[in-house]
Amino acid sequence: MGSVAKYRLLACLTIAIGGAVVGAGCGGDSGGSNTVNWYVFNEPGGGYDAAVDNCNKQNAGKFKINYVRLPTDADQQRELIVRRLAAKDEDIDIIGMDVNWTAEFAEAEWIVPWEGQNEQAATEDRIDALLQGAEYQDKIWVAPFTTNTQLLWYHKDALGNRPVPETWDEMIETAKQIGPEKGKVVVQGRRYEGLVVWFNTLVESGGGQILDEEGNVTLRAEPGSPGVKAATIMKRTATEAGTATISNDKEDTGNDAFQGGLAFMVNYPFVYSSVAEDKEAAANLGYARYPAVEKGKPSRVTFGGINLGVSSYSKNRELAFEAAKCLAAPEQQVQAAVKGGLFPTRESLFQNKEIRDAYPFADLVRETLRDGVPRPVLPAYADISLAIQDKLHPPGDIDPVPAIEDLQDALEKAKEGKLF
Repeated sequence: MGSVAKYRLLACLTIAIGGAVVGAGCGGDSGGSNTVNWYVFNEPGGGYDAAVDNCNKQNAGKFKINYVRLPTDADQQRELIVRRLAAKDEDIDIIGMDVNWTAEFAEAEWIVPWEGQNEQAATEDRIDALLQGAEYQDKIWVAPFTTNTQLLWYHKDALGNRPVPETWDEMIETAKQIGPEKGKVVVQGRRYEGLVVWFNTLVESGGGQILDEEGNVTLRAEPGSPGVKAATIMKRTATEAGTATISNDKEDTGNDAFQGGLAFMVNYPFVYSSVAEDKEAAANLGYARYPAVEKGKPSRVTFGGINLGVSSYSKNRELAFEAAKCLAAPEQQVQAAVKGGLFPTRESLFQNKEIRDAYPFADLVRETLRDGVPRPVLPAYADISLAIQDKLHPPGDIDPVPAIEDLQDALEKAKEGKLF
């Protein structure tokens, strides 16, 4: 059996175990010369299905997009896609890429840049900050498709007449005033990517960076430095106002706890959708800007989302670009937002009536995204993420200065692909 054939078998087995829904032949439809296979996570709201249907109807006879569903877990998605691309699998045409994959995939030459008119299409009308996650070494490698960001959510009855906190310190102190039964701050503290997002947001909001664009470690283990401030906030949140399950909480489990009446939570806008049909619960749910680290300085929240990359090994590269441009068109981004809760990357669409009717906080999301930041855009990001998780979990055990010292060393090793 040849290496590609062996790889295909391994990928099929892995996908089956991971629960992805795929078609015959373990993935794409390679039967037609105009078929374009789009590998992306299985979006449950129907937004991606609607986008595919729209594009196929609009371009009947030119191309047909085949939606190949991957697991919803980002780590599983990456593992499956990396295995295929490492084997130069020609079945993949378009990749629905997590925003932190850009540099790794570009450096490995698994994707091709968007150039000329394609680059214009990838960058036109996009929120400027989101292009930070699309660019690597002065080239645009992906088209921003959908995005997301975190807000502060609170229960009005728990807050009472107290002012909505504007900083993490204020939020922790307010939670303590409310008392132990409801005075909690819910955050993603599990040892996974959500913990990295929390730390990155705190560091950037404090005026720092984990690593700069050249890959230099910029954290400093000095009292008052952005990294130490971030670690201190994580420690205080866990020990003074966190839930008993903070070290295991993700977005969904944290929201479950929050809906029990707890005071505060930082999380994504699906929180609103989860209670929107319950008028009493929706009326009691408040939202505000993600808390700042320093009073008077706006928070800089780590954005997420899905970008569209075109595989280097696609046999239908030109059609893949055309199909990707259709997927990223305004009408498809509206469908992804309204049906799937995934916000548009196009600035103008925040004025769209359907989006504004579905999300009364659309202006707050846009404002937050304008100040948004990526995670380090570096080829070794996967190892960098693991280093952060290793040194800052559980958050309640963090000793801020020594933790940042250890993290500095781990990051130096991780960016070189060494064990830490």
